[in-house]
Amino acid sequence: MAALTPLLLLACGYLLGSIPAGYLAGRWLEGIDIRQHGSGSTGATNVLRVVGKGPALAVFLVDVLKGTAAVLLAKLLLADDTLAGSAAGTTASWSTDSWVVAAGLAALAGHIWPLWLGWRGGKAVATALGMLLGLAWPVGLACFGVFLTVLSLTRIVSLSSVVAAAALPVLMLAWFRDQGLGLRWPYLVLALLTSALVIWRHRSNLGRLLEGSEPRLGEARPPN
Repeated sequence: MAALTPLLLLACGYLLGSIPAGYLAGRWLEGIDIRQHGSGSTGATNVLRVVGKGPALAVFLVDVLKGTAAVLLAKLLLADDTLAGSAAGTTASWSTDSWVVAAGLAALAGHIWPLWLGWRGGKAVATALGMLLGLAWPVGLACFGVFLTVLSLTRIVSLSSVVAAAALPVLMLAWFRDQGLGLRWPYLVLALLTSALVIWRHRSNLGRLLEGSEPRLGEARPPN
């Protein structure tokens, strides 16, 4: 059983991440497939535009909790020295940190490419926040602070998400330095991959930002 721990961590992370909160909100409350409306994303921002504020807040909280739960579950399973040793031993260079990070990334993958929805999910911003809160909560709060600051100045969710994602590797390195932890490579790799994933998922938004057509909060989204 212990030898299966790494696979279990990844599977649990993916399945938690793939819980389709935004899709279910659209189906249950409006009888629609939210991927056919607005931006086509299952995330909270699209739920806000298509379904409403209350459902959007609920979807945001569920998506955050998915990322946090994946990381905390991995930490719990690896808290036992025997399980941690077997997990690290399956790949000699991998540490407990690496498997916890891998579980968090699996949750992101589940949110972006959910099995249940034909691999079409959200943009992973809220799930990434939850993952960071589980791994290194000061970094997660700092990223959320960057997001809220940019949002308050611009009222553009996509721009706020991209700026926060771009800041993540810098904030992670600053946290290492402040805590005197040394460079923990799994966490830095996670920061870089998460940043790249979030920015890549917003590539269409970046195009509209350059065109000046990206909607602000409270504005209708222009048709594709």
